[in-house]
Amino acid sequence: MSLSAPKFAHPLPLHHRSNGSPMSFNTSTPFLGSTQKLRFIAPIKLNARSNSTVVSVSDAVKNKNLKSATNLLITKEEGLLLYEDMILGRFFEDMCAQMYYRGKMFGFVHLYNGQEAVSTGFIKLLKKEDSVVSTYRDHVHSLSKGVPARAVMSELFGKATGCSRGQGGSMHMFSKEHNVIGGFAFIAEGIPIATGAAFSSKYRREVLKEADCDHVTLAFFGDGTCNNGQFYECLNMAALWKLPIVFVVENNLWAIGMSHLRSTSDPQIWKKGPAFGMPGVHVDGMDVLKVREVAKEAIERARRGEGPTLVECETYRFRGHSLADPDELRDPAEKAHYAGRDPISALKKYMFENKLASEQELKAIEKKIDEVLEDAVEFADESPLPPRSQLLENVFADPKGFGIGPDGKYRCEDPKFTEGTAHV
Repeated sequence: MSLSAPKFAHPLPLHHRSNGSPMSFNTSTPFLGSTQKLRFIAPIKLNARSNSTVVSVSDAVKNKNLKSATNLLITKEEGLLLYEDMILGRFFEDMCAQMYYRGKMFGFVHLYNGQEAVSTGFIKLLKKEDSVVSTYRDHVHSLSKGVPARAVMSELFGKATGCSRGQGGSMHMFSKEHNVIGGFAFIAEGIPIATGAAFSSKYRREVLKEADCDHVTLAFFGDGTCNNGQFYECLNMAALWKLPIVFVVENNLWAIGMSHLRSTSDPQIWKKGPAFGMPGVHVDGMDVLKVREVAKEAIERARRGEGPTLVECETYRFRGHSLADPDELRDPAEKAHYAGRDPISALKKYMFENKLASEQELKAIEKKIDEVLEDAVEFADESPLPPRSQLLENVFADPKGFGIGPDGKYRCEDPKFTEGTAHV
C-alpha cells in the first residue's frame, strides 16, 4: 500500500445506510449522504520525483484485507486498546459537560464526542517521542497521547496540578513529557508550530546526525482551518523540505456555525495535498479501523523520510461547537444520521462479529474508565489553585524586566503591586 503521488482514485463514499441505499439529504454535494458521485480526477503527473500512486482509503483497506490471512484488521489486544482509548475520550468529555454545568470549569469548553476514531486511530500508533499539535478541541488528543486524566481534568479546573499548571485551561493543554506541544485557540495557529517540530526532527537527523531521530509530528485541525493562509504555506514548506509530518483534517462539516459546504470553493480538502506534491487521502473518520490503516502508512511514510501526507477524516461532533452553543443550526436529520454511525458502536460491533471481545470484557473496560474519571475529578477538585506569583512566569524573558525585580523576585509578589488597580 502506498500513499505517495501522483494518481488519485475516488474518495470513499461514506454516507450510505446499511442496506446500501443512500441517505436523502437535500444537497448537491458529495457530503451528507448526497446521491451524486464525486468527480473523477484523471491521473496527473506532478514531478519526476514522484513515481507511485495515491489511493483512496477504500482501496487501501481492501488491499489490507487481501493480504491478511485472517482477514482481520486488528488483533484482540489491539481492539481492546482502541476501545479503551475511545471510551476514555467519550466518558471524559461527558464528565467535562457535567463539571462545566456545575460551575467547576470556566470559559469555552469544546468537546470531542463523535470524533474519537480520529484521535485513537492516529495517536495510538505513535511513539512517545513523536509530537502532537492540537486545536482548542484538545482534551482527547492529550489523553490518547498518554497525558493522565488527572492532569487534564485539573487543567480544566484551573488547578496547579494541571498539565499546564492551571494557566492554560481547556484550549491550551501541554505536556513536555508526552510531547503534546499544545492546544491552540486560534484556527491554523498550531500548523506552523507543528511544521517547525517536524523540521526540528529532520534537522536533528540530517544535520546533527542523530541517526535514531525518526520522530513524526501530527498536526490536527478542522475543516474551517483549510481556508486559512497558514495551512497552504505550511503544506508548501513541508512538501518542499519533505518534512516528517502528517496533516490530519478533522472535517466535522461545521466551522462553529458555518457549513463546510458554504465556506470553501471545493469541499474535498484531500485534493489540496497533491496540489503541493504530497499524497491526499480521504477516509471515513467515523471508522477507527479505516482511520488506523491510513494513519499507519502516512506515519510510516513520514518516518521513512518520504515526506508529508494530508489526510481528510470526515467525521462529526455530537455536541455543539462548545458547551455554550445551543446547537440549533444543524439539521436534526443530519445529526441523527451521524449519531447512527457512532464510531464506538461500530468498533464494538466489529469486535463482537469477529469474536475479538465479549460483552463482559468491554463492560470491564467501561467500569475501569468510570473509576479513573471519578478519581480525576476528586483529584482536580482537591488540588490547589496556582499561586499568585505564577501569574507572570513564562511571560518576560529579561530577568530584570517588568515581571521580575532587581532582587530576582516576581514583582507581583510585592504587596504594592496592585495598588491603584482592581484587586485580583
